Amino acid sequence: MHDVSGHDFGVVYLVGAGPGDPDLLTVRAARLLGSADAVAHDRLVSDGVLSLVAPAAERVFVGKRPGRHHCTQDRINAVLLDLASRHRTVVRLKGGDPFVFGRGGEEAEFLAAHGVEVRVVPGITTAAACGALCGVPLTHRGLATGVRFVTGHCQADAPLSLNWASLADPDTTLVVYMGLQTLPQIVAGLTDHGLSGATPVLAVENCSTPRERRLKTRLSDCVADTATAGLEPPTLFIIGRVAAMADAPMLPGHTLPDPLIPAPARPVLAVINGRGLS
Repeated sequence: MHDVSGHDFGVVYLVGAGPGDPDLLTVRAARLLGSADAVAHDRLVSDGVLSLVAPAAERVFVGKRPGRHHCTQDRINAVLLDLASRHRTVVRLKGGDPFVFGRGGEEAEFLAAHGVEVRVVPGITTAAACGALCGVPLTHRGLATGVRFVTGHCQADAPLSLNWASLADPDTTLVVYMGLQTLPQIVAGLTDHGLSGATPVLAVENCSTPRERRLKTRLSDCVADTATAGLEPPTLFIIGRVAAMADAPMLPGHTLPDPLIPAPARPVLAVINGRGLS
């Protein structure tokens, strides 16, 4: 594609890398990784997924870490524009789905405004992956009539500004991305607006990767329990009745109220090891 000055750009594909397991990539995503001239990836893309990138491709890390960004969004936009000016096929690889808390929309707008063709390849968002892999249906008759996705990340460490009254709905599953650092605010916001402290919570770190760890707890205990377990980013939280169904351990001596239906009768697929948990 040419911009108004006649500059010839390649195509930028915004590709969802899924939750981490390369087997959960879409066929199109895997094909693009093997043929792209350049790949710009964030820190949530697993080594297994990156192993599929063509050896000759130019790789650029544009990841961000809580509290210490490696790249600002403006810098990422500039990198993508530069890659598109030098390569025919550019992959912008993002963990999960590029349009779910991935700022893919902002990057697509920026590139389109500069005359770059953008194509989007969806990925399995981490909320869906965590639920499915842990035996938790995000919606289930009698337990949850809907699901909400929110981010616990704050701009410049400002307090969270969420509609707590609407989120504190016992009939809705709430999934929180990037919420580990602001978990005390999340718990306070939900309980202050009426959600029971006994509400089940599932925390999943590094979903679908060899480093995955799971912890099942309750809303009133989840701040202390996640600290005891030493969970680290990226950790996703599933809050609601359906979380009681999870194939995941609890801290010793902790229990949850019985869910409306029995949990699946199958073994725990992944446990927290080495921290007094089994």
